[in-house]
Amino acid sequence: MDRKLYKTPAFEEFYGTLNSRTQKKVDYIFELIRIEKNVSTKFVKQLITSDFYEMRISTDNEYRVILFAIDDENFINANEIVVLNGFIKKSTADYDKHIARAVKILEDYL
Repeated sequence: MDRKLYKTPAFEEFYGTLNSRTQKKVDYIFELIRIEKNVSTKFVKQLITSDFYEMRISTDNEYRVILFAIDDENFINANEIVVLNGFIKKSTADYDKHIARAVKILEDYL
């Protein structure tokens, strides 16, 4: 499988703030997403309250990147994924704010 990943400017800005170790881990998970049909929930998990998925990165902090499957509502079957935005997870309360931002980014993107 060779999924296409589309990265928004909001994500690119977030990625630029990460240290090189974290960037390497993000790149590794992106490669898994591109080539593997089933990606472990250790790395990608559906957000229960929305149609979005989160990419989970654990290094010195817990990072989350919000993803959206463009061509299928199920991530496993999707061939095109848009990478919307990322953030440092400090608490579960962070999610609502970042999901709202992801919705806005997606509206502008599509």
